[in-house]
Amino acid sequence: MNAALQALSNCPPLTQFFLDCGGLARTDKKPAICKSYLKLMTELWHKSRPGFVVPTNLFQGIKTVNPTFRGYSQQDAQEFLRCLMDLLHEELKEQVMEVEEDPQTTMTEETVEEDKSQSDADFQSCESCSSSDKAENENGSRSFSEDNNETTMLIQDDENNSEMSKDWQKEKMCNKIIKANSEGELDRDSVSETVDLNNQETVKVQIHSRASEYITDVHLNELSTSQTFPSGEGVNPRLSASPPKSGSLWPGLAPTHKKAQSASSPKRKKQHKKYRSVISDIFDGTIISSVQCLTCDRVSVTLETFQDLSLPIPGKEDLAKLHSSSHPTSIVKAGSCGEAYAPQGWIAFFMEYVKRFVVSCVPSWFWGPIVTLQDCLAAFFARDELKGDNMYSCEKCKKLRNGVKFCKVQKFPEILCIHLKRFRHELMFSTKISTHVSFPLEGLDLQPFLAKDSPAQIITYDLLSVICHHGTASSGHYIAYCRNNLNNLWYEFDDQSVTEVSESTVQNAEAYVLFYRKSSEEAQKERRRISNLLNIMEPSLLQFYISRQWLNKFKTFAEPGPISNNDFLCIHGGVPPRKASYIEDLVLMLPQNIWDNLYSRYGGGPAVNHLYICHTCQIEAEKIEKRRKIELEIFIRLNRAFQEEDSPATFYCISMQWFREWESFVKGKDGDPPGPIDNTKIAVTKCGNVILRQGADSGQISEETWNFLQSIYGGGPEVILRPPVVHVDPDVVQAEEKIEVETRSL
Repeated sequence: MNAALQALSNCPPLTQFFLDCGGLARTDKKPAICKSYLKLMTELWHKSRPGFVVPTNLFQGIKTVNPTFRGYSQQDAQEFLRCLMDLLHEELKEQVMEVEEDPQTTMTEETVEEDKSQSDADFQSCESCSSSDKAENENGSRSFSEDNNETTMLIQDDENNSEMSKDWQKEKMCNKIIKANSEGELDRDSVSETVDLNNQETVKVQIHSRASEYITDVHLNELSTSQTFPSGEGVNPRLSASPPKSGSLWPGLAPTHKKAQSASSPKRKKQHKKYRSVISDIFDGTIISSVQCLTCDRVSVTLETFQDLSLPIPGKEDLAKLHSSSHPTSIVKAGSCGEAYAPQGWIAFFMEYVKRFVVSCVPSWFWGPIVTLQDCLAAFFARDELKGDNMYSCEKCKKLRNGVKFCKVQKFPEILCIHLKRFRHELMFSTKISTHVSFPLEGLDLQPFLAKDSPAQIITYDLLSVICHHGTASSGHYIAYCRNNLNNLWYEFDDQSVTEVSESTVQNAEAYVLFYRKSSEEAQKERRRISNLLNIMEPSLLQFYISRQWLNKFKTFAEPGPISNNDFLCIHGGVPPRKASYIEDLVLMLPQNIWDNLYSRYGGGPAVNHLYICHTCQIEAEKIEKRRKIELEIFIRLNRAFQEEDSPATFYCISMQWFREWESFVKGKDGDPPGPIDNTKIAVTKCGNVILRQGADSGQISEETWNFLQSIYGGGPEVILRPPVVHVDPDVVQAEEKIEVETRSL
């Protein structure tokens, strides 16, 4: 746990989010891991931090959720990382409404089949950056001064000025948030992925269904705390009590709902829910996985989200195949294509030749295979042959066919987490692979593994931290080597012991989990430019609100993407009522010159210099609350009557999975009502009759309760239980009544 937490703690985008945007760590979900992690980061990075920190709350919270980590037996650090990041994502995730084009406008499997030449080109990504390009990128993310870094990562002791600034800004914003009587709506033209997804499984990728935004890298202390600007120069103190009219600062604001509805035809677009969090923003990437049938040449394409890459460590035979020029990495009939593994330049080629010659002269038992991280990546993205017991079920041929499977990366994450598979599981035994894998500290080039049709993006990475495994497969010990972002030095974290180490010590480590961060000198220059503009402080007629979350991306991401203020705005352009009480935790105010520079560079928006509580959302929230109260009261009354019945003639069964979702909604734990009642998992059809599946997770309700819920939500099917009726002989009943009368008379 210590090694995993230290590695995450030294990921600046994540740590800076909790230090600068700590007010966003809000959740009603238990055990509130995000709040415990916020407390831990605050203690670790405070300027007057203690000599040691004990994360008791975080440890106890994870144990309550995942029984695997109860007790004090040895557990896998990678499994702990996945568990922690999944919990943080679930607690911090926010709904993102997207408008999806009609399926007719998306690319389907048929278009892939019809234009085979185009699909072949899409998955050939074999060009490598030249050595000069690589050298040029190696200097990225290393040019911060120690003073500037210290002021950005550490929490200062003297916070009186920043507290006064925050109080001033809080008071000012609270005065500006006013209920509006008119309504405004933002016409959103965002479009989702344009690839038709198949439900095919890819064994190489851990799939996490998350929606992530484009992302980037930076460190500006001037923007990490609330700024105080001249409060009287050119600013009208009388603010409008309604949203801006059409034709004002942001053209996307429509004056009426009618205009917004006409802009989006129901035949062409539809809304669907997706979720994002700071975890998905930082760690999520996208892989294009393709399978080709070798009989009909049909190619199916699947987009998959990954949070980490689990790479195999190739053996001697695998290395020979990877280094051989005949090893294919693309579609079978794609024509000539270079290697995914390709040395850079003639000097690298000569060194590679000498290395292989030396290795060939020395017995393998003495030297062992020389494996690089690039080899592991090439092995992961190499073509898989689907044959024998692993044949491909072709939907076009309607049969099992031989096939090939290959994948490329469409979007690399801001921080790339790589897990080396050091354990081989066979039957009941696990053996550890002790092969040393060499890895670069800077300039990891991922160009060979990027899909050709992918959007332009940074593909050069620098190492942040590495977790090493010592011991056997059954018990081990973990230590972490992390690069400190303040002084750029490497440190070894071994439980309570922290020691400065050299770069050579890190490179000789037996890597198990590696964290790489995108490197961009251009992003560094942009941050310095904005920092210089902040020092000018020229008078501003207007001040603009900007999302703290996006500002954190600007400060810490290599690719922050377009400005996104939608985390504090509703779809109508106002502040959601539930966020009004803590709006100061969501936004910062910028002078006009800073906003103009950021907007011209990154785009996005919308531009906001007036905050108001959305009247439409307020009415909808009141309706939802009234609906919750009515549904809950009626259910309690009907269920109480059902419990008082001695022998009901029928029972209606309902899926407990659906019922729990409904219960969360009516109790206010979930903002959205559940979908239609889904009893498909508890029902089974026999002889044309729908009966309850044996051992199903179901509950019993009355017919009146079923009719009430079904009239609101619809769905089904009906699963009815009728208790067996016991036949009683009338003579026996008459005799029992006679005995009872005689007994009473006595």
